Amino acid sequence: MTQPESAPTQQEPADELPLLVTAQLPDGARFPVRGLRGSEASPRPAPAVLILPAMGTPARYYRAFARQLNAEGLTALTVDLRGQGESTPRVTDADALDHGYRTIVEQDLVAVIDAIRAELGPEPPLYLLGHSLGGQLGLIHAALGIGPGVDGVALVASGSVWFRAYGPLRGPLLLIGELFAAATTSLLGRWPGTRLGFGGNQPKGVMRDWARQGRTGRYSSPGSPHDYEAALDALALPVLAVSVEGDTWAPVAALDHLVGKVPGARVTRRRYSVQEAGARLDHFLWTRAGGALAKRVAAWAVAGGS
Repeated sequence: MTQPESAPTQQEPADELPLLVTAQLPDGARFPVRGLRGSEASPRPAPAVLILPAMGTPARYYRAFARQLNAEGLTALTVDLRGQGESTPRVTDADALDHGYRTIVEQDLVAVIDAIRAELGPEPPLYLLGHSLGGQLGLIHAALGIGPGVDGVALVASGSVWFRAYGPLRGPLLLIGELFAAATTSLLGRWPGTRLGFGGNQPKGVMRDWARQGRTGRYSSPGSPHDYEAALDALALPVLAVSVEGDTWAPVAALDHLVGKVPGARVTRRRYSVQEAGARLDHFLWTRAGGALAKRVAAWAVAGGS
């Protein structure tokens, strides 16, 4: 299980976006939300887009794309997933921090969106834009309808990790990797992804939930009172589903499987091509060549997700 060579590293420049607000949970977890406000010249509030990162990817990795979204008139926001980047507490090789999908979609995103709404007010439409795992978690959160809610979800280079969606050659290899991840986290109590070259350091709960969905094709998290699959089936919000040329980690079939879980959503499908981007693309490089994609996202958000 190796990460693509274009995956983010810890040597990113320190040119941070401005801090907008910090969400804090009763358990002490803190989530700085950074971003750029949209134009105030329009008679209607600029739509806001909250970028949810891929597994093990710091929110700062999306700064260039956030600026491109803002250049199109949107309020562009970034936040780290629990234990990653600026969020606290951090997942490290030494700590015993543990949480799974349930904590992220049922607690963390509720608090983050509450804080954003308190800062921006209730008027601007708010969309989640999730990359890879961030897209999966954002879609689940939107489907659950917990908290103030959002107006839609954009999926970019995202998809189910169900091994059967990856074909007869890659699928079995992915399944082996998922079984290895589950076994390793059970043995070590955490996932040392920085050393193993995949997904960054993760708590065992996240990796177990990820591996379970990969094996079964179904989303769930132990202890949750909610049926994630039933919630997804009932989702009626707009969804923008963008596949990326050259992305072997979230191929079209994986996106198809994820989007197939929301039959009631108003889905808009798009393909982001090398020709449109004007640069090489893969699972991560789209963030560095996202100008044309930002225009598409902005048009979709301004049109109310249509």
